[in-house]
Amino acid sequence: MGCSSGKDVQDTAYTGPTTLVGSHLKTAEDVVDYPHFPDGTKSLLKKHLTPAIWNELKDKQDKHGFTFKQAIFSGCKNTDSGIGVYAGSHDSYAAFAPLMDKIILDYHKHGKSAKHVSDMDASKLKAPPFAPEDAAMIVSTRIRVGRNLADYPLGPGLSKQQRLDIMNTVVKALETFEGDLQGKFYPLQGMSKDVQNKLIEDHFLFKQVSTPLQTARERFKDLDKMQYLMNLCVAVLDIIKIRRVNALGQSPFIYIMTRRNIRGIKVLEGDRFLEACNLNREWPEGRGIFHNDEKTFLVWVNEEDQLRIISMQQGADLHKVFERLQRATTHIEKVAKFAHDSHLGYITSCPTNLGTALRASVHIRLPKLSQRWDEFQKIADEFYVQIRGIHGEHSESTDATYDISNKRRLGRSEKDLVQDMYNGVKKMIEREKQL
Repeated sequence: MGCSSGKDVQDTAYTGPTTLVGSHLKTAEDVVDYPHFPDGTKSLLKKHLTPAIWNELKDKQDKHGFTFKQAIFSGCKNTDSGIGVYAGSHDSYAAFAPLMDKIILDYHKHGKSAKHVSDMDASKLKAPPFAPEDAAMIVSTRIRVGRNLADYPLGPGLSKQQRLDIMNTVVKALETFEGDLQGKFYPLQGMSKDVQNKLIEDHFLFKQVSTPLQTARERFKDLDKMQYLMNLCVAVLDIIKIRRVNALGQSPFIYIMTRRNIRGIKVLEGDRFLEACNLNREWPEGRGIFHNDEKTFLVWVNEEDQLRIISMQQGADLHKVFERLQRATTHIEKVAKFAHDSHLGYITSCPTNLGTALRASVHIRLPKLSQRWDEFQKIADEFYVQIRGIHGEHSESTDATYDISNKRRLGRSEKDLVQDMYNGVKKMIEREKQL
């Protein structure tokens, strides 16, 4: 989410006391004075945090006790952030409005008086089934939404007990699913290695349950004492090296997890942006994964958002995927009310997901159109969709298979954003067949 900042207040002659920000910062309280960002910082935090806003908000907190400095700390520590701000609760958007409103307007083009309309009615979708030859180009279809519970702070502001309470509340809803949604919840804490490996194999596990050091100890346990110590020392040094690289922002990976090999051990390094905003505390307690028996529906509990609800399947049946998601979210909200308001829609910790927190995507093979990148991108821009490699943002495609998803989040309904994606994909298929 790297956004160009253009000329901003940090280019002007501010002469007051400042705190140089960067990876050396340990806690939010280390940001004592107005943040001074290094050259090349392009975050919306840097762009919109003026001395006047800093002076107004620096000592403020929201009604749950989440401070303004905590809200901006991830962007201060990680100066390669695209946004740099996280909310600790629904109230953070009001308590820190002088900054939040500017970031929301810049990113979403959604002003302070604008309204958001939610609509998850799949029957309103104008998406006739693709013709067989067109559907054959689509590998898979996936729609996800992020949701947080109305009665609690957001992830960065949760206490340990609140996180556990959320998990228990959500599990009650998940355990009452019937039919094609029926399945099983897997808490991460205490998860057996066999279950963990199976969830990784199914691409359901969103972070390694054990720490890299625990994994190293397990791998080397059968060696004699001297070999065990030597190998463990090397592994620890490698772990430190990886974390130092990530902290300096030199790693090319900025996804939910970073993959490395340590003496033959596959390690998943937690997201440093989420670490800095307090989202990784007490890992893995209070976290878990639910999936239905058919493995077409998945819920991550207490990851970046308290619920990441996902409907997916192989092939091109977009309506079926959306309808399943609609039924599931409606059912969950009967037990656990979601945080929502008429201005910002569904509330999320990251401002970029406000509104729908929805991402509708297909993996599709377009070998001819992808060779005409300018034309490919023009179609994407016309229908408000984005093109990615299938392994996430900034990844490349090796076989002309791309991830096409909606770009907009706030100010348009869920139904509208799924329609955006359908319309864009349909146009891309038409052009592919013409070439």
